[in-house]
Amino acid sequence: MPQRRRTAVTTALIAVLAVAAAGCDGIEIEVPAGSLPAPVSIAPVPSASAGQPKYVCSTVYKILTEGAVRLAEHTANDDAAGLQRTFADMASQVTTAGEQSTDPAQRTAAGEIAAALTEGSRQTDPEAFLTGEFATIGQRLDGTCPE
Repeated sequence: MPQRRRTAVTTALIAVLAVAAAGCDGIEIEVPAGSLPAPVSIAPVPSASAGQPKYVCSTVYKILTEGAVRLAEHTANDDAAGLQRTFADMASQVTTAGEQSTDPAQRTAAGEIAAALTEGSRQTDPEAFLTGEFATIGQRLDGTCPE
């Protein structure tokens, strides 16, 4: 995975975890819904390349990054149902993106990411998934993304 993508995903995940940790210390940070911009725009290559592995990687990383921002909003508002809806929405988007790939290994990796997100959406404590497996979920795509 290119360093820029790793940095973007890591930055988004750190923001989510920082918001979650802040609530645990008894320190309240008020974050208005929708006030957090996406930390980076990972624009997929033109649609003519939609099935190409590089396009699929860009699309999945974008879904995860933008989803992390939405998850931070739900965490700040202590909205478990919002976390579950966001995980389910992300799973659907990752499934759609992965199915377009021409690379069987990449389709499998995207399917695993979508399955994990679906499982996270079904948990009674979705914040446990957010602070656990979600932090490394994008790594499943590593090795399938051409530079």
